[in-house]
Amino acid sequence: MSERVLMKGNEALAEAAIRSGCRHFFGYPITPQTEVAAYMAKRMPKIGGTYMQAESEVAAINMILGSASAGVRAMTSSSSPGISLKGEGISYIAGSDLPCLIINVQRGGPGLGGIQPSQADYWQATKATGHGDFQILVFAPSTVQEMVDTVADAYDMAEKYRMPAMILADGMLGQMMEPVVFEDKEYVPAEKPWATNGHGFKRERNVTNTLYLTPNELEKRVVDRFKRYEIVKENEPRVECLGTEDADIIVVAYGATSRIVKSAVKSAREQGIKAGVIRPITLWPFPDKAIAAAADTAKAFLCVEMSMGQMVDDVRLAVNGKKDVHFFGRTGGVIPTPAEVLEQIKKIAGGVK
Repeated sequence: MSERVLMKGNEALAEAAIRSGCRHFFGYPITPQTEVAAYMAKRMPKIGGTYMQAESEVAAINMILGSASAGVRAMTSSSSPGISLKGEGISYIAGSDLPCLIINVQRGGPGLGGIQPSQADYWQATKATGHGDFQILVFAPSTVQEMVDTVADAYDMAEKYRMPAMILADGMLGQMMEPVVFEDKEYVPAEKPWATNGHGFKRERNVTNTLYLTPNELEKRVVDRFKRYEIVKENEPRVECLGTEDADIIVVAYGATSRIVKSAVKSAREQGIKAGVIRPITLWPFPDKAIAAAADTAKAFLCVEMSMGQMVDDVRLAVNGKKDVHFFGRTGGVIPTPAEVLEQIKKIAGGVK
């Protein structure tokens, strides 16, 4: 059985987390994600869960650290400046090998910027969420339904590999309303022998820690963690490819921007231009193999982002100089239009042979 309802993106994220076993939410209001916290404030007391508006983003992420160490499914949400404040705590969670779910509904920046949609947190999410040598899982849904479906997937993968997961949305996805289907599935908690949840003297005590004063011990733990990351990179990249088999020009975009790109590519096809789309669904691990394979047949690439150009760096690394990689972006909360993207495709088509 399933349930089909019309929901705003932020509220759908919150409901999906509850249905995926989240019973502990700690956050702080900031536009354009405040509805996530507001929804949790309403629902958590009714289902025996914990909702707490922390005194700051710093406090909220450290509450997540404590909850995750106990082995429960916990979640926090924020928007760009708030995620920056959570950076230290995210590093502690990664350094403790703990799973959790972090929502970033991006807004324009830098600084306080504006409250309109943006994708300018790509570098932060995939390369520098916090200090030290670590990675986190990063998912980039493009519809409200996909946001719902991604929540359970993100939790499962975070627990499988014992690392934080982030859903990187934006103000457009968070605020739009679309019909979504919630599958009627019961969450069954997995065994977590590492959790600091009491042992009744039946096992050795578990300790959550990130401080190792002996360099060799810290190095070993970081190296072991990166060996696990290599397994993630090999097995878990998610990507959608549309019309890439015969495409001369491949447009790469993620999240809400990919919806605009699909419309532009459809128009290009109607005008006789062989264009295709590659949409990374996981930003880390990045689907570089799919892009590298497409570079063997395509004539050029166009990366479209709501930023001054961030994911384009990873696209160029994946293409590895085989073909030209062009970029088009709008920033500051300005959303690119299908007509603008189509114009860029036409310009590139006019220059390739």
